[in-house]
Order: sequence, then C-alpha cells, then structure tokens
Amino acid sequence: MKNIILATVAAASVLSMAVTSARANPPAPASGLAATVPHMPGGWFYYASNYGELLSAPGESVTVWWCDGTRKVPRKRLPPVARAEAVRLESARNEFEAAQIIVHPGRELAGLTARVSELAGPGGARIAGDDIRLLRVAYVRADVPTDKRGLADWWPDPLPPLDTPVDVPAGENQPLWLLVRVPTDAPAGDYHGKVTLEAEGFTFEAQVRLHVWDFALPEKPFTASAFGLSLHRIAQYHGLKSEQDKRTVFAKYMQSFAEHRISPYDPVPLDAIGFTFRPDTDPPRCDVDFSKFDPAMEEAVRKYHITSFMLPVPGMGGGSFHDRTEGEAAGFKAGSPRYEAMMSSMLGRVQGHLAAKGWLDMAYIYWFDEPEEKDYAFVREGMERLKKYAPNLRRMLTEEPVPALFGAVDLWCPLSHHYDPELGRQRRAAGDDFWWYVCTGPKAPYCTLFIDHPATALRVWMWQTWQRRISGILIWETVYWTSQTAFPDSLQNPYEDAMGYRTGYGQKPGTRAYWGNGDGRFLYPPLAAAAGSDKPVLDGPVSSLRWEILRDGVEDVDYLHLLKAAIDSAGAATDPKLLEQAGALLDVPQDITQSMRDWTFDSRPILEHRSKVAEMIERLSVGRSGS
Repeated sequence: MKNIILATVAAASVLSMAVTSARANPPAPASGLAATVPHMPGGWFYYASNYGELLSAPGESVTVWWCDGTRKVPRKRLPPVARAEAVRLESARNEFEAAQIIVHPGRELAGLTARVSELAGPGGARIAGDDIRLLRVAYVRADVPTDKRGLADWWPDPLPPLDTPVDVPAGENQPLWLLVRVPTDAPAGDYHGKVTLEAEGFTFEAQVRLHVWDFALPEKPFTASAFGLSLHRIAQYHGLKSEQDKRTVFAKYMQSFAEHRISPYDPVPLDAIGFTFRPDTDPPRCDVDFSKFDPAMEEAVRKYHITSFMLPVPGMGGGSFHDRTEGEAAGFKAGSPRYEAMMSSMLGRVQGHLAAKGWLDMAYIYWFDEPEEKDYAFVREGMERLKKYAPNLRRMLTEEPVPALFGAVDLWCPLSHHYDPELGRQRRAAGDDFWWYVCTGPKAPYCTLFIDHPATALRVWMWQTWQRRISGILIWETVYWTSQTAFPDSLQNPYEDAMGYRTGYGQKPGTRAYWGNGDGRFLYPPLAAAAGSDKPVLDGPVSSLRWEILRDGVEDVDYLHLLKAAIDSAGAATDPKLLEQAGALLDVPQDITQSMRDWTFDSRPILEHRSKVAEMIERLSVGRSGS
C-alpha cells in the first residue's frame, strides 16, 4: 500500500489529506454520514480535526485537550482550536462513562502522572475510589490495513493501567482514559472534580463535570450476548498451571465481561456439566451430574449478570462448512437405537433441570457453525433430534434463514450484512428469534470490530441492532492473541502487532494470512504476560478502546428499552403530545445510521440523541410519579 501522508489544518471542522502522488482530496464532513464517499483514501477519518476542545490556554508549552470516549486519537493529530472549561460527561446511574484527556507537549515531557479527585455532587454526595479510574491509552502497530478503509499506522486500542510515569515525545498526543462508574444509589444532578496532571516542569488541573440522569440501568442488559472467552488462551499467556490460579484469573476476566454487559459462551469452564453415557443399561441412558455446574452457574447469574450460555451436547457431532463430525455416543452412531435412547435421556434430563433452576431461557445449543448448502441436510437432522428430545431448548445457528432449515432453527444468527429485515419479520411471525454477529467479516463499508476502522463502528452497530429488532449479538472470540498457524513455535505479542491472523482451515504452519486488525481481540493480557509468561501472572485483563465503545453501544440500547418501557407504562393522564415525541425518539436518526453501509463516523449525533432519550425518560418518570 502506498505511504499516505496525513496533515491536519488549524480549522476545527476541516480535514485535508495528501498522498504520495500529491493528489488533492476533499475535506471530510464535520459530522453525519460518510461511509460511502468513494474518493477518500484509507484511514482518512482517522485524522479528522473537527472534534475535541482545548482545556489549557493557547500558547502553553504543553497543550491539554479533551474529547469523548468514542474517538480514536492519532498520535500526530494537532490539538483543536475550540475551547472548554471542563471535561463533560453524562451518565445514568449504574452506568460507565468515559472521556479522554489528551496531553500534547511541544517539548519532550518526562514522567507524566495523573490523579483524579472525588466527584462532589448534590447534597454532599460523592463518587470516588474504585468508581473512578484513570488508564493510559496505548498504541498498537497495524502494518497491514484490514481493508481499503484501514491504514497502516499506530492505532489507539489497549488501555493498560496508568501505574507508572509516562514519557511523552514532543509533538505527540498521549490520551488518558477517564472512566467513571456512577453508583446505583448516586443522587441525580451535577458533580464536579478534577484530574491533576504532573510531569517534570509541568502541572495542570483539568476540571471535570458529570451530569447524572435520574434513572438507573438494570444490572442485566436488555441485549443478549455470546462472546468467546478462551480459558486455554488465558492460561497459555498468563502461565497458569494450577486450577486455583486459573479460577482466580478467569474470575477477573468474567468481572470485565460483567462490567461491559457481555456474556461469554461458557461462564463456567472449570465446572462443566458431567455426562456419562451408559449404553448397556436397559434402556440405555445418560447420567448427568450438575453438582459442580449448579453453584458455579448460580454465581454467574448472581454476580456476573449473564444473559445467556452455550449448552454443550456431547455426542451431537458438529463442525462447520470446512469439515464436520458425525454424531456418536459411547461408540454408537447417530441413528442407532442405543444412541437415540442415550440422547433422549441426556437432553430430557438437561431440559428438565434447567427449567427447574430457571435457566432454560438463557441456554442455547450452538453445535454447528456457518453451514453451506451441502451441510443443510446434516444440520436439519441434528436440529430435529434436539427438537424431538428437548423441544424447549433453543437451537441456534450462525446462518441467515434458508427454506431448507425453516422449522429446524429457533435462533438465527446471521452475519450482520446478511440479515434480511423482511425475512426476519416472516420468521419472527413463525416464532423464531434473531441474533447477529461480526467477525472477520463483514468489512468496509459495514460496521465492524477492527482496530483500524472508525471508533463509532461498534457503537453504531448496536443502534442498528435496536433498529432491526435483533435481540442478541455474537462475536467468536475476545482473547485471540495469537494464531497457532501463523505462530506455530511462539506466541504473538498483541501489543506489538495488531493483526488477527488466520488459523486452521487446512493452512500450512507458518502461513500468515490476514483476518483483520483486532479480529477476535477485545481484551489484552496484562503487560507482564504480553508475549506469554513462564511464571503465573495473576493480574486481570487489560481493556481496549473498542471494548469500552461496545459497552457504550450496549448501554445506548438499554436507554432505548427504558424509554420504551416508560412509554408503555405511561398513565392515561400523560400528555399525548409528549408520548408522541417520546415515541419518535425510539426511531434511530438517519444522521446516526441511514443504512447498514451508510453511518456516522462522528460520535456527536449519537451523544445528542442519547441525551434526548435520557431527558425523555426523566420527563415520563416525573409524569408517572405525579410530581
């Protein structure tokens, strides 16, 4: 790819770019829809200069500015010209909200540190301690662009702790991530505090203003989710050998999932259901042991607020479009009388137990992945077996609805760009439900998970999820830090190489083929385990900018659900015009997303509509209370 030279100009709403051919390009729009502009070179959005506000006075040797959290700030972008007195945040109770404070020195800055005060609010209320975090925005190198929208450059993504002083080169941005969790019992109103920045020969106090809305997000999000979380990969990098160390560290990853309102495929990998096939009994049966599973799942439900979990079904076989395994249990093939008797016993016991525990609605069976037409008969046979023996267990398939599988699938989960709204309406009428997913695809111009794509992508994806009545999201992995194919004899360092490399599918060891920057990677290992560790590293995961933005999108959808609930429960005395205005806010504005391919790269339309939704929730709540 040609080397692209990017330069920002001093006007806050203008972006100009030059490529090595010296071909001029039009300025980027200040906001709104830009996804389909055909003449923009890769990464043009990254160097937009139309956002952010100065906190320090002009002319200082060290410039301090701020922007919201749904931004990817380049190292070399110039500071903005617009000014502000304080960092501004808005949040519901029981919500996380972030902003970025960016230090841009004109000279090399040695030993930058930061500390945050408590936030003082109405009636002496305080937000402090573990509810406020300061993290460092770190950069990873994307040497190969994901696609035509990407750019070979340094990209912000990991958010390691700000626990040691940081040196900042002259002329570069160093963003700091200010993250506030508003307690569930925090009074509504305005809070204020400050972040103190210090370095050799430098001190600055950045004022912080937080407005807390008068409602709380529920502990359990409205959007279901199913994300991969490989205990094997975690143990591999952290150097974990003992079961206790694995439990200790996995709990820290689960805490991150809970804080980001996401559920893993398997929240209890060390406490699986026990299955023992007994083909020689009369009739043949499967003994099922829930003794370890039940207490672990009770904790996952209570502590981590999971929305779903994948139910293993041994003996089913499975696979994908690439290859598959026929069903077999205790040496008996699918279709044989003893096999069928054991599967009937197993599935019936599992369904009954989950129903008794109140977990049936959270369980789904995901036993085959991304089938092609050649696989449909095999998939249908397996799905019908599940339906026969456990009719109330959800059967999920990562595929768009196809007539050959109608009636065999309860929960369709297509790639996002394969979802057909009209077909979705028809299948919902037949009783089916829909999740959807992104992974190595789709790529530009769709909303994606890639590091070298616009910061708004994952957040807009959640607005599209609401807009299309999709009830859940799926992403195949969150800790895909290395590829056994690309790195057969070592481990990739995800802090040094942003690429997610292909693995498996018949490739020769050592092949380095590309899935995309950041694919399968939302969390990072702690820095002490960046390339693997020989000794146990018991620290928790390092978050990423994309993981934080995805949570913002999940929370946005929670706002919309709360607004709909407020409308539905409004009393007869509620002003009809107010209800009409409220109902209109449930429609996603076109300046957020006009289509799957056409959506905003600017966070302002999202934040503006979110504020309107929050204000309306408050107004309708006041109406219900009669005050």
